[in-house]
Amino acid sequence: MSVVAFERKQDGGEWSEKELSTLVAAFGAAIGSGTGREWETGMTEQGDAQFYLLGPLPEQACELCVSRIGGRYILADGSGQLLFEHRNLELVALHAKAAVPSTSWLMVRAITLWCAIRNTIHEKVDPLLVEGEELLVQFVPQLAAFA
Repeated sequence: MSVVAFERKQDGGEWSEKELSTLVAAFGAAIGSGTGREWETGMTEQGDAQFYLLGPLPEQACELCVSRIGGRYILADGSGQLLFEHRNLELVALHAKAAVPSTSWLMVRAITLWCAIRNTIHEKVDPLLVEGEELLVQFVPQLAAFA
């Protein structure tokens, strides 16, 4: 059996305005003000178009990536795991919108800070309250004798 290698049809490597507007609209809430997220475009080593959803500064880690390879749109998470693949960009955009982490990094840090403060209060204040209660139980009878 012989194998004939066909050349791959190139898509031009650049996103069209329609494609970009579809992707930006899908990530609109994630890119909005206050989230710290941004988007960027790029190309693979083979010249295929890629769209990146980047996390907040200073790391700006890639959270999601949409690639157009041979007429197919491929959605992958920041670690490169395939999430969805299809020829219809609108369908891929819907899956991308659902895959965006909804909790912002600022909210996660605020929750972590709140838990740390609460834990510290419980560790420092609760023993004082228990000791105060024990002292009250010991001295109330003696104070009652003076009354």
